[in-house]
Amino acid sequence: MTPRSATTPPRPTLGFIGAGRVACALALAAARAGYEVTAIASRRLDAAQRVAVALPACKPLPIHRPNDMNAVFAHADLVFLSVPDDAIASCAAHLSPSAGQALVHCSGASEVGLLAAATQHGAQIGGFHPLFLFAGLDDDAMRLPGSAVTIEADAPLNAVLHALASAMGCRALSIPAGERMRYHAGANYAASFLLCLLDEATQLWQAIGMPEADAQDAMWPLVMGTLTAARERGLAGALSGPVSRGDAGIVTRHTEALASLGGNHATLYSLLTLRAIHLAHQRPNADGAALDAIARAIAPYLPPSAPESAA
Repeated sequence: MTPRSATTPPRPTLGFIGAGRVACALALAAARAGYEVTAIASRRLDAAQRVAVALPACKPLPIHRPNDMNAVFAHADLVFLSVPDDAIASCAAHLSPSAGQALVHCSGASEVGLLAAATQHGAQIGGFHPLFLFAGLDDDAMRLPGSAVTIEADAPLNAVLHALASAMGCRALSIPAGERMRYHAGANYAASFLLCLLDEATQLWQAIGMPEADAQDAMWPLVMGTLTAARERGLAGALSGPVSRGDAGIVTRHTEALASLGGNHATLYSLLTLRAIHLAHQRPNADGAALDAIARAIAPYLPPSAPESAA
């Protein structure tokens, strides 16, 4: 490891098993931050070579058999296992890092304990998950700074990973062991489920004759304005619409109109309205009686298991 100051952990040499979009972006971002990326291994040697060509000290390594993955540990102190979730445990079972080395996966959903087989010789294990949408584009590494990275590891690896995230311009966050599923579900709300809500809005506008392209073009200023307001004023402070005004009449008419379409449009709207009521209660001078009236208005459209007040 490259020595640093007394207060900064030594910088390890980095290696990657897997050469997909996550590995590519992390390797390039780490190199730009001054880290030495020394090896990248893949079953597709051409994929490893595409990453290595941009990193002068990086050696592309082929994986023909599972034990070939161990070659990365001959070149690197800290190795990232960047493979699909269902391959993490099986890959770790073939890895034998030594004491003083570390194996880290990049999954948000899989527990770090899946790497336990690799600790038999004293190596440390951890999780390093960037909260970032990797598009597989050349500029992923350039866009990564400013994102959060969630880290799970014991000392001293924890400090090493925090230093790496900070050097890449990312915000390092810690999550406790055993909580990755709830953490990852939350990330899904902020990413994929946001797209699902925009698709719902698009469907409703298409139902009144608006072309899909026009509907989506029209929503972007609204979406971006909402996100900007949320960042500046917080979620409760950015809440708008009938729930923020305590307008039970409009909510009632919304649910009636959506119910007339069939399907689960009114149910989805009502479940989201529960969350809006929860946010509205956090605002100064919230009108509790008006919010209770809204809760009563949506009650007929809620699933039997849904409470009439948000948690």
